Amino acid sequence: MADLPTRLTTPSPPAGALEHVVVRLRLIGQMEAWTVRSENVLPVGRKTRALLACIAMAAPRPVLRGRLAEQLWSRSPEEQARASLRQEIHRLLEALAPTADAEILLITRDQITLRPGAVWIDVEEVMRPTTANSVSLALMDGDLLEDLDGVDPSFDTWLNAERERLRDRARGIAEAMLRENLEPDAVIAAAQRLLTINRSHEGAWRALMKAHAARGERGLAVQAYDRCRAVLAEMLDAAPSLETQKLLNEIRGPAHDRLPLRPPQTRDAPSALMPSLAMPVVSPPAREPDPDLDWEPRSQTEDDSPVQRGPVSRGGAHIGVMPFRLIGMPEEDAHLAPGLADEITNALSLFRWLFVVSSNSLDRFAADNRDEAAIRREFGLDFLLDGSVQRAGNKIRISLRLVDLRANNQIVWARRFDRETSDLLSLQDEIAAEVVAQIDPEILLIEARRSTNRPAVDATAYDLMLRAIPLMGRMERPAYMQAGQFLADSIALEPDYAAAHAWYAYWHIFLVGQDWAHPSKAMMEKAGVLAERAISLDPFDARGLAISGHVRAFLHRRLREAMVLHERALSLNPNLAMAWALSAMTHAYFGDPLEAERRLKRYKNLSPLDPHAFIFDGFYGVIHLMKHDYTSAVEVGRTVSQLNPSFSATYRSYLSALGHLRLDQEAAIIRCRLLAIEPDFTIERFLANTPMERASDKLHFAEGLRLAGIRESDPVAWHRRTTSGRQPGRNPNGSPYCHVGHYPRSGHRGAPHRR
Repeated sequence: MADLPTRLTTPSPPAGALEHVVVRLRLIGQMEAWTVRSENVLPVGRKTRALLACIAMAAPRPVLRGRLAEQLWSRSPEEQARASLRQEIHRLLEALAPTADAEILLITRDQITLRPGAVWIDVEEVMRPTTANSVSLALMDGDLLEDLDGVDPSFDTWLNAERERLRDRARGIAEAMLRENLEPDAVIAAAQRLLTINRSHEGAWRALMKAHAARGERGLAVQAYDRCRAVLAEMLDAAPSLETQKLLNEIRGPAHDRLPLRPPQTRDAPSALMPSLAMPVVSPPAREPDPDLDWEPRSQTEDDSPVQRGPVSRGGAHIGVMPFRLIGMPEEDAHLAPGLADEITNALSLFRWLFVVSSNSLDRFAADNRDEAAIRREFGLDFLLDGSVQRAGNKIRISLRLVDLRANNQIVWARRFDRETSDLLSLQDEIAAEVVAQIDPEILLIEARRSTNRPAVDATAYDLMLRAIPLMGRMERPAYMQAGQFLADSIALEPDYAAAHAWYAYWHIFLVGQDWAHPSKAMMEKAGVLAERAISLDPFDARGLAISGHVRAFLHRRLREAMVLHERALSLNPNLAMAWALSAMTHAYFGDPLEAERRLKRYKNLSPLDPHAFIFDGFYGVIHLMKHDYTSAVEVGRTVSQLNPSFSATYRSYLSALGHLRLDQEAAIIRCRLLAIEPDFTIERFLANTPMERASDKLHFAEGLRLAGIRESDPVAWHRRTTSGRQPGRNPNGSPYCHVGHYPRSGHRGAPHRR
């Protein structure tokens, strides 16, 4: 029997090439075949597609039919392979039927080829020796025949070799283009083309870093290094070379020898106030789309639209909310579980540094034997929140837990809520608010610990910011100064990083509050610049607005402006515990202790175990003092001062309440602790620096301090007389100087101490 019908076995030899293209064939990426009239002529079967690809890759040379049979049916006997080839040729001709008027396949008994000029093939454009231009490289947006793996072992071997040949050719063209370009803009374009072809090309990453640095975009240069490091770790399980790391250090540079930045478009930043903490204030660099970036997680809702508004931060934790399990729930209450999951998802999305995937997106993983590794792999998640909803009579129990997917699914937070079922909608709102308020600081500390364990040389701006946060919470001067350096370096790496500006402003607040700022006025001004910059960079960040409000209130005494910022922060994220606490302080300064107490209670309900409770809870003492409830103020002081003995602000209200109660012995001990932190603290300094607006509140606070033995003024002379030249407030060995007799009450003559 003849191999093929007569039409195929005795074709007329081609008289020459066709004058126009009949079919456009795409082999890079997923295979496509279209006629010039936009008719799809791509064969349906994978073997038929593979046959067409083999013929096209060999064009204009013919391919032996025996070779095709071996390549596509390597595991079959020769006769069976040839019979299968004949069937696939028939199928290929059927698929190409719309091109019958201009026959594009030339088939003989021994070989097959494409008629010259009849088919445009993308691979030919890239492989053409004279095609060293961006047009041909733009075709390299995927692997060769990426949808035809596994057709046959012999075909796979051939395909891998052809892929490498094509990649080498494209890489050679891209490398030549990169060498020829000198202008930063052209270098960036050429480097990105090369990285599209070969993501692990370190030379291209270095060229991209240098070009961004030359344009004054140091933040983008460091981002390029971060992407290079991630790609090398993913693809090669390797770290950047010493040459690349050296380039990174040169781009970062020492504080006194930074690469030039873009000229600022806003007002000039103040001169460096602390040489080791210099912070340039510049306009945000333009962000162009970058094809080198990997998949970027985002918040998702039921309709798969982003939840977050405005620009997102550069770093953040990625958290998914699983559908909650129902236990013993009647059908009419079945909506509670998905409703609660949606409320938590929406509440989490208001935290600018969190990326959230909703329960709707994770629904197919909700089975009991779910695969956490698959969830993390598909969605890029770091944390997973799941739980159950159970009814018992008129009560509902909701058990939730937060799982760290990067730590072998370790449970890092868990909480159980028992509620009455009288108002299910309010129940959802209350629980969602408490959940997100509590896991926000929990995740923040976990991320900070993880960032601290990364190599210092690879630290990103996000890493540096995270490392600073727990150091700030310790309120120990050396660690606190290190935190400031981390934040300054974070901003130097990425001058338009809003979150880093906000935390650096927060750092300045307590630098002044602990009396570690010299000169304090300059530090106060710098805090204002940082806070305003944070708002301008991200006006939708509730945390940045709350911090800026506290800067206005505590440092600048612009209480009404602070209230406006706090209200905006709470409208953007009503579940941010910090915003409630800081706004409570502003209302207390303003002379409204009742409103301050209401807001502080809201903070405490949201986050009863907040890591910054030593700051926020201490303000209960100020509120009780303003209400002349000295006993409650002392109880607050005794409790909160144990949370962090290095925080001086707690001791002030505590000490004033002790003075009003005439508890002299306890006052002497607390006075000693306060002066060990702030040796120059006096009544005069307190009255000059307190943000309290009402004169009566100031004088009442000061009178308690006076009764507790705080001196009026002139601390240097007073210490010189009472300590014989010792360090103010300390013994010669450096320990706090606590002898009661060395701290007489001003205006009193050594009254007996009450016990």
